[in-house]
Amino acid sequence: MSPTAPANPERGEARLDVAGCAVTLRPTFTALVAAEEELGPLFAMVERASEGQLRLSEIATLFWHCCDPAQAISREAVGEAVLAMGLAEAAKPLRTLLKQILQGSA
Repeated sequence: MSPTAPANPERGEARLDVAGCAVTLRPTFTALVAAEEELGPLFAMVERASEGQLRLSEIATLFWHCCDPAQAISREAVGEAVLAMGLAEAAKPLRTLLKQILQGSA
């Protein structure tokens, strides 16, 4: 994994620890389109999240698509990181990404 700039919450970015390395989650247009292709409409995903119906696999998939491509993180590593941190801790970066999806850039 190559180093990356720290996450900037003002831009909707979040940090995720994967195998002891800090990974920046960036909800870029390209990343969100790829996530939507796999997970279905983002608005529906946000609604499921607000109802507590978001699956572990959906969280890991969204995170993986939003990983900084320069860091070359495997999908499995992201899934293992989410599992290791637990859903309560994973909710923190998830909230940051969902807020960006809903509100966009200021």
